[in-house]
Amino acid sequence: MKDSFTVHDLPLSERPRERLLKLGSEALSAQEILALILGRGIKGESVMVTSQKLLSRFGSLKGVANASVEELTQTRGIGPAKAAQIKAALELSKRLEGDAGEKPKPMLKSPEDVAAVVRSQLKGKKKEHFLVLCLDTRNRLINCKPVSIGSLDTSIVHPREVFKEAVSSCAASVIFAHNHPSGDPEPSKEDVELTKRLAKAGEIIGIDVLDHIIVCDKNYLSLKAKNLF
Repeated sequence: MKDSFTVHDLPLSERPRERLLKLGSEALSAQEILALILGRGIKGESVMVTSQKLLSRFGSLKGVANASVEELTQTRGIGPAKAAQIKAALELSKRLEGDAGEKPKPMLKSPEDVAAVVRSQLKGKKKEHFLVLCLDTRNRLINCKPVSIGSLDTSIVHPREVFKEAVSSCAASVIFAHNHPSGDPEPSKEDVELTKRLAKAGEIIGIDVLDHIIVCDKNYLSLKAKNLF
């Protein structure tokens, strides 16, 4: 018996790659797209079965895209390498979609503006994700970059990593944002202390820290509005 099953074990007319070449990528199902990304299954289980397990577990292709590497590897047949392949392929799609519009950079004038920009990136996350939003001299968004994942403290979010993104983007100022998976936007002592530390670092290198927004799925909180730094 073969050690693993690949798409070549399927009848020719049912192989995702052959269907793509003959009918175009639009003809493929989500299951077939995942099968092509994964390439092969495991002993006793075809790659199409593994793909369907992922879709069943996470509900849809979007659910798979939003799953963490740790969550993906909980599915039999998905190790760290295959999880990385999935994340990379779906991230590429997301970036291409973002580039297609080439929309004007939004101007961030209020905490509401910031929350609107980052909520889609942070919604539903089960861990805290810390983002730095780099702005130009007119408060227009240059980019929004993730810095760390995990509970915030000074060992995880270091000024060096935060301001490296700002300096490389030629940012005049920055806004920080992170999520509270609990749904309560009230800042912790660590949130406040970290923000003060980063603000001081910004003063030294000449990049203003305008705000730190804590975002939940249904609400948000501005540390600047609360005069917490």
